[in-house]
Amino acid sequence: MASDDIARLADALSKTHVGDGELSYKGLGLKLDDAESVEELVREIEHYTGLRALRLEGNTVGVDAARAIAKALQSKDLLQRCYWSDMFTGRLRSEIPTALRSLGGALMSAGARLTELDLSDNAFGPDGVKGIEQLLKSPSCHNLQELRLNNCGMGIGGGKILAEALIEGHRQSSEHGAPLKLRVFVAGRNRLENEGARALARAFQLIGSLEEVHMPQNGINHAGVMALASAMRHNPELRVLNFNDNTFTKRGTLAMAQALRHLRNVQVINFGDCLVRSEGAIALAAVLREGLPILKELNLSFGEITEAAALVVAQAVMDKSDMEKVDLNGNSLGEEGCEALREAMENMDKGGMLASLSDDEGEPDDEDEEDDDDASDASDDCDEDNGEIVKENGTTREGDSPAKPQSPAEIMSFLSCPSAERLLQLGEMRTSLQQQVDASDPHNAADVLLKIAALYSEEPETKTAVLETIDAVLKKLLCGSAFQSYCFLSSLLVKMGLLKGEGRVKKASLVPGQLLCLEHAIQQEYFTGHHASLLHTFMSKNGGALESCSSASERLSSTLEKCLNQH
Repeated sequence: MASDDIARLADALSKTHVGDGELSYKGLGLKLDDAESVEELVREIEHYTGLRALRLEGNTVGVDAARAIAKALQSKDLLQRCYWSDMFTGRLRSEIPTALRSLGGALMSAGARLTELDLSDNAFGPDGVKGIEQLLKSPSCHNLQELRLNNCGMGIGGGKILAEALIEGHRQSSEHGAPLKLRVFVAGRNRLENEGARALARAFQLIGSLEEVHMPQNGINHAGVMALASAMRHNPELRVLNFNDNTFTKRGTLAMAQALRHLRNVQVINFGDCLVRSEGAIALAAVLREGLPILKELNLSFGEITEAAALVVAQAVMDKSDMEKVDLNGNSLGEEGCEALREAMENMDKGGMLASLSDDEGEPDDEDEEDDDDASDASDDCDEDNGEIVKENGTTREGDSPAKPQSPAEIMSFLSCPSAERLLQLGEMRTSLQQQVDASDPHNAADVLLKIAALYSEEPETKTAVLETIDAVLKKLLCGSAFQSYCFLSSLLVKMGLLKGEGRVKKASLVPGQLLCLEHAIQQEYFTGHHASLLHTFMSKNGGALESCSSASERLSSTLEKCLNQH
């Protein structure tokens, strides 16, 4: 061992007692190659009575040095916390699993019961996960509360191995009457992708005790996000969700929004750089309206969210007394949109919580560009169609409506070729039209509504029939949860051309009667102030889409403003 390393180690040994049973060599930059190089370190470990925490991060440990340290740890049955991040810099990848097996084997031999294990910033790949696989399954990790594996290059294979180890550890610990209760899981920058995410989702769902999940930058798209969202629902104590820089798109965001509806303890949501987009932002705004009572931080930055959707999010945080920070930077607001957002937050006396908007991407192009992500995702393994609220295994989720009954031939005939004459001929059967809409399929519901509304005329009998049917349909769609009603209104806005949707969504050819039906609807009890505010926000920012029905559009806008003033 070089003399300068010996001197540095000797100096470190005089500073290692930092209280609470912790021995630290953190950040010394020592190159520990063999047994000789760690003689003094080993001696210090052996003589430390009641060792509960060992910090080795920021040094580089070779195989022989690891074996020597491991031998010293074989008697340390009280050890609970191992901070071993950034511990193999410059080592061959093939060396790391061997070193990890030596250290893990020592912990198991000692009968240690770890509560924290940090192996972050060790580029050990899938083979490195194999090096800790037996440790994670063993009784030494049955009490594990925090597992940190950030930036380890695990990949899909490593993610699967890790998941199976956690599942096996939970099984074994459950057999002993004390199931594994992992609280904190950190695995950012690991290239887990969808398969790795799905594997870990199975483990998370089984464990059910997570409070913090950090998985940024893992190349996960909507299919993996949906699996993780389902697992999150089974962890009711979740406080922090960080999936920054993965690719949610609408499908993944809807799944996460569904999960968040069931979680009451979440304080921090980081979906920044996740392509949440406007439809996803609206769904999250709905969840903010009806849940997340103690949320403190919301990060939806760099998500291609437009001005109107950002304003809907801002309105949704109005009643959040614990909210400290809302980050909408890097979206597609435009200069005027940024100013409108700042003004809206100031008017709610929440201007101080809005993060900087300095990296705004500017207003989106008017061109309806093809969505490459959705086009490729269409063939991926998922159980919902474009625009449909996420379902699993082909069954409706809790809170969704049951399957629609078989429809009479007259109803189906009307929907295939709607006309005022056919609507009138239905008579009392018109009430069956509301059975054709389901809040779990907002895309279809919006289509049915617009078909009926297009038949509006001032002829009294037709007018009455259309408005009564519109009322029945909208009452069903808007009187459920805020999430369902917002998803429906979002799909309606896309159909009307007021909101750019994802994928290939055919816009309706609007006629004045459809807007006049909406004017009638917003004055009804089922159309709440929140619903009116959402519609007004998009009409005021994208009213050009309704130019073909300018007179009816003006009537609708005027009535909306009156309704909002009354609220």
